[in-house]
Order: sequence, then C-alpha cells, then structure tokens
Amino acid sequence: MNSHPLSFFGLQGSHDLAERVAGRLDIALAQHEERNFEDGEHKTRPLQDVRGHDVFVLHSLHGDASASGNDKLCRLLFFCGALKDAGAQRVTAITPYLCYARKDRRTKPNDPIITRYVAAMFEAVGIDCVITLEVHNVAAFENAFRCPTWHIENAPLLAAHFAPLLRDQAVVAVSPDAGGAKRAEQFRQALEHLTRKDVGSGYMEKYRSSGVVSGELLAGDVRGKAVVIVDDLISTGGTLVRAAKACRAAGAAKVFAAAAHGLFVGGAPELFATLALDGITVANTVPAFRVPAKVAARRLTVLDASDAIARAMTACHDGS
Repeated sequence: MNSHPLSFFGLQGSHDLAERVAGRLDIALAQHEERNFEDGEHKTRPLQDVRGHDVFVLHSLHGDASASGNDKLCRLLFFCGALKDAGAQRVTAITPYLCYARKDRRTKPNDPIITRYVAAMFEAVGIDCVITLEVHNVAAFENAFRCPTWHIENAPLLAAHFAPLLRDQAVVAVSPDAGGAKRAEQFRQALEHLTRKDVGSGYMEKYRSSGVVSGELLAGDVRGKAVVIVDDLISTGGTLVRAAKACRAAGAAKVFAAAAHGLFVGGAPELFATLALDGITVANTVPAFRVPAKVAARRLTVLDASDAIARAMTACHDGS
C-alpha cells in the first residue's frame, strides 16, 4: 500500500468526468486555481499542499469552444510542472483522450511523429506516469513514452453495454480497417465472455492517401446478423458510414457503431443522418457538445468510463 497521500485534480473542461471518478473513489477533488490572461496566456496552481503526495491530474485533451487541444496540452503540462516544483512525490497525468495519438508514425516523407514529441514534453516537465484510454496504436503509445504508462481498453465497457442488447442475436464484431482488427477482436472476446455465445469477426478494406479513402472489400459473414463496428474514435464519421453501408449491402440485420472517443467534428451530420446505422455508442472521454441535443437523444448512447479510470488510479496508487 502506498504510504503517500493521494491528491486528485480535474482541470477546466474535464471537471465533470473528474467529479465522476472522484465519486467512484469516494474522495473530494483537490482545489486549484486556473487564471487566463488578456493575451491568451494562463497559469494554473494547486491551492493546497501537495508536498510528498501521490498526485493525479485528469484532463481530456480534445479541442472545444473554449480551448484547443494544444491549449489544453499546455495547461496540463504547466500544471504538472508546478506540482513537481511544489514537492509532489509523484505526478500522474490522466488523459482520457490523448491528443495527437493518431500521428504515431511516418506515412509521408519527412512526416512528424507527434506522439513521440508529446511524450518528450510530458517527460520534460517531470510527469512520472501517464494513464489514457483506448489510444489509436497501443504499441506506438507505449514505445513513445519512457515513463510508465497505463492503457485502459474500451472493449469491456462496450461489451457490458452490448451484451444485454444483443444477447438473443447472432453478432459480428467488425473493424472499419485492417489496422483496428486487434481492437475489434478484444471487443469480440469480451462480448463472447459475457454472452457465452460465439461472436463472429470481420473487417473493411481501407486505404487513405492525401485525405482520400478507398477500398470496398468487406471480409466476414454478416448476413442476417447484428454488426458492431468498433473503432478508437469517431471524427467526422465518414469511415463508419462507409463500413455501415457495406455491412447493410452484405445483408446485416442491424448495424451499430461503437468507439471510445466521440469527437463528432462538424456535428458529423452524415453519421447521424444515415439509415445504415441503428445506433452510435461512445464513452464520455469527450463531451458530445458538437452534436445537437435532439439528435444525440435519438441516436447517441454515452457510456461512463469513470469506473475504469478510478480502478486504474487505484491500481497505480497501490502498486507504486
């Protein structure tokens, strides 16, 4: 058991999720101050003593109307640096949505590997550990960071949602591209475990170059079955719409889209309008603020990831 007191902070924009996590842990959020200056600069500081504490800071690094992902990244980095300067024994950054996780390799000559640069900035301010949920490529994430990392898989959360919903139906877990096959397989296994029934698998052919997506092949038998298309995040939703239409054309009885992070750029109008999907499910790592409330009420299910984050925090604190 860790002898160092635990302090838990939730920064602006992530306060609701942090409150949910704190409730799971039966603790109060630690107090801090965030100030914005006229020229766009800011400062954040703890309002309580953290010397010798095991400190956790939650901030989901998505852009919204009040701050870009870059702004939130800077705020998290500067605050964690201030905590180390204030004598914190250890600082763990919890980023339910980690920005730039998709840019983890070179796809064009001279491409930046931004995931690695983000990791270097975390290490530069003295962050000791990083907890995140369902990154784009787990191996790339773990290799980018030299400090300890803790990756929370979204598959158990999705499986717990879909198991009672699809218990009496034949189900296929589909990845919208070959690169996400492992993520879909994790969901398939978790769903099989809960339903005690065989769950099929499939994936879509997909190629992307200069923003243009191609590839039409659907591998897997979906005829007459319920399909769950599993991805790490939803941006505009174009990839999921393409996969859903392919599944419908192949005879799927029902089609659902499921992901950890719902960015819903531009409100993702095509995604929410398509009749190819029976529903869309995401976790609450990113608030669905871009989706009109009436549309969200009809088409969107948001799952609470706070329990998974709280369990990761407890394991990290107790194991240190």
